[in-house]
Amino acid sequence: MAIGYASADCDPVGYAPGSFEAVDHAIEAGAEAAFSFLEKLVAAPSTVGHEAQAQEIVAAELERLGFGVAAVPVPPETADAAPGGVAQASYAGRDNVVGRINPGPGPSLLLNGHVDVVPAEGARWSAAPFTPRRVDGWLTGRGAGDMKGGFAMGLLAIEALRRVMPDSITGELTFLSVIEEECTGNGTLAACRAGVLGDAVVVLEPTGLDLLLGGVGVLWVEIGIDGIPAHAEAADRAVNPVQCMPVILRALADLETEMSARRDDPAFSEVASPYNVNPGTVAAGDWPSSVPGSARLGVRVGYPRAWTPQQAFERVQAAVRAAAQLHPWLAEHPPTVRPTGYRAEGYLLAPEHPLAAALSNAHCWAHSGQPRRLVMGSTTDARYYLNQFDRPALAYGPRARNIHAADEAVELASIIGGARTMARFIARYFAAGGLPDHAPQAISLDAPQAMLATPGLPDAAESGSSR
Repeated sequence: MAIGYASADCDPVGYAPGSFEAVDHAIEAGAEAAFSFLEKLVAAPSTVGHEAQAQEIVAAELERLGFGVAAVPVPPETADAAPGGVAQASYAGRDNVVGRINPGPGPSLLLNGHVDVVPAEGARWSAAPFTPRRVDGWLTGRGAGDMKGGFAMGLLAIEALRRVMPDSITGELTFLSVIEEECTGNGTLAACRAGVLGDAVVVLEPTGLDLLLGGVGVLWVEIGIDGIPAHAEAADRAVNPVQCMPVILRALADLETEMSARRDDPAFSEVASPYNVNPGTVAAGDWPSSVPGSARLGVRVGYPRAWTPQQAFERVQAAVRAAAQLHPWLAEHPPTVRPTGYRAEGYLLAPEHPLAAALSNAHCWAHSGQPRRLVMGSTTDARYYLNQFDRPALAYGPRARNIHAADEAVELASIIGGARTMARFIARYFAAGGLPDHAPQAISLDAPQAMLATPGLPDAAESGSSR
């Protein structure tokens, strides 16, 4: 019998019952080593600009598993224009890491993960954020959920296949560890431009073992307000830019309300608030008894898929300028608006694409139930594969909680469960000669509503990308 993807009830086509019992046992047996690898990775504080130690750990693990490993630099020009983001630091010494098995012709599959993590406010954590801890089946630490747990899941599946079914990986399998997913996406974009691609891509983001198919556009901007500095004794005769901020905050809130009221993208009709506008950082002054001369507001803007990054920027700029015209100081001294990171386009893999069907069926085979197919008001690096390189991509990964917050954690059992899915998916992908032909990879805004419908979303604090 030819190898296929699944029958209607998720039984494997072309595989005898119990074919993957030995693989599942190998996953269970290798889980402790995978968790130890994850602990080492979490203990490497890989915030933006400091990814090298974590990348060395990833490279060593890939070499141990038999991958050929190489560095993939991020050229500075990656940040020159959208869809690249505004660079956060020099790219010197901040390479991506790629591992390949069986490079060459034939079906190819790429697994993508980002090694960078967001900063941690240590005072809010129950223990040191970069000291991994296991409690009640969860591993806590910055980056454990978003998304170093995905590294452990994917590599655990690959190690089990290599040990029990060594002939199952018959084409090129690539594992890519990138930088700057949390702020620009330039790591993945640079790797794509360097030819690090696959016929299909799975991004190992935390999805709670569901399929994440799409996300909104995301833009980072900084809004600057200048005032007149002075001693606090003369504050009544100075201009404090901090006191001007409520005007800008109200304008941003109104922009969010306006975008969310549009509801003209049926793919996101079930998302309660897809286009969140989040003031994330505030900087002003250096002394309580001094009137600051300037204030800076860092903002993350979610925006509709129908807009380009430039259109989104112009909408933000127009909203800020319109609000400033109603304020006596700001009307004469308009705030500045500049891009500072993400210039990310929205994206969506068609829910009926063979990649979604294949991974869904592999999950069903491993867990006796179908995963949900979701979209979220955030982004992942899957957008580049779909939008710029015409490669099908989606996200699938373990269950996480408190991502981008204190006491971030990943559920260890979901790493094992996800590895069982990924082992079946990878083996069947290569046995079937890749995915059947399908077009288009991405789905348009005017597709029928039924094709775009998605179930309810998980709590964003529990799982899923949150950029």
